[in-house]
Amino acid sequence: MSNAPSSSADPAEIAKFEQLAHRFWDRDGEFKPLHRLNPVRADYIAARSHLGAASVLDVGCGGGLLAEALTRKGARVTAIDLAPAMIETAKLHAVEAGLAIDYRLQDAAELADMLTERFDVVCCMEMLEHVADPQAFVAVLAKLVRPGGAVFVSTLNRNLKSFMLAIVGAEYLLRLLPRGTHEYERFIRPAELAAYARAAGLGLQHTAGLYYEPFADRCRLTDDVAVNYIAQLAAAGSAA
Repeated sequence: MSNAPSSSADPAEIAKFEQLAHRFWDRDGEFKPLHRLNPVRADYIAARSHLGAASVLDVGCGGGLLAEALTRKGARVTAIDLAPAMIETAKLHAVEAGLAIDYRLQDAAELADMLTERFDVVCCMEMLEHVADPQAFVAVLAKLVRPGGAVFVSTLNRNLKSFMLAIVGAEYLLRLLPRGTHEYERFIRPAELAAYARAAGLGLQHTAGLYYEPFADRCRLTDDVAVNYIAQLAAAGSAA
């Protein structure tokens, strides 16, 4: 993303994560839940797409958690973010891990405009609830994926349960996340995501809940999408 309206980036949201970049790879720090979620997200994507030698774009890659996981599964990963410190953190960690990932400080909309060949898979994890205009952003994601490809999005549902667990519980009681990480009014119901997808020429193929058990310190997929959920959106021509 950049500050360009076409990507609906929110500079205030970018700044939140920029300040925490140096602690991104601390598995027991502010990003602990993300570290627990990541293997489940990566496995979900791998199970519903063909990652071997596939071209994958990770939008809003942060410090590179998903990008590294998908690279290890055989994908050719390009990863973009608008937080400079996050991109530098991701690059350094990839070098230490011996992984070849094309990290870029780049706006998703700008990338969509300059592409000569689109990606097989586009991922946007835990980001859609942080952009100013999620519908416009889904339209950008649709421009980045090839016909027959897949877009994977994870975000937060908007209801009383998600408010109590994701904000009151995670940020204030258990302190799993810094206070102010999420804003309830930005959460996105699956029906809203489906509508955004249809308007962009994508189809909602599948959803699953992402359930983090704080006391067991683990994450798993569920059929309950009331709080965190992940979705597969298919581009026209997909056989999925």
